[in-house]
Amino acid sequence: MTDCGCEKARRDLEEYLRNEVCKTQHSDITEHLEQCPECRDEALVARTLTDVVARACKEAAPEELRDLVMAKLREAQASH
Repeated sequence: MTDCGCEKARRDLEEYLRNEVCKTQHSDITEHLEQCPECRDEALVARTLTDVVARACKEAAPEELRDLVMAKLREAQASH
């Protein structure tokens, strides 16, 4: 039984989504995703999850919370 490219596409999917693969690999994976609904669905889930995490990382804590955390950290450092 030969692999139709799913194993390679899934192995390199994370790097592909971050544009960290060479142009040849990118083209190969893009072509595979166009032909394989299962891998395309997996890529969609991974991309959505990556986008959600990226948006969450850009959000900042309210200033009052940051001030409180920093005060607690300074307090803890002073007591040691």
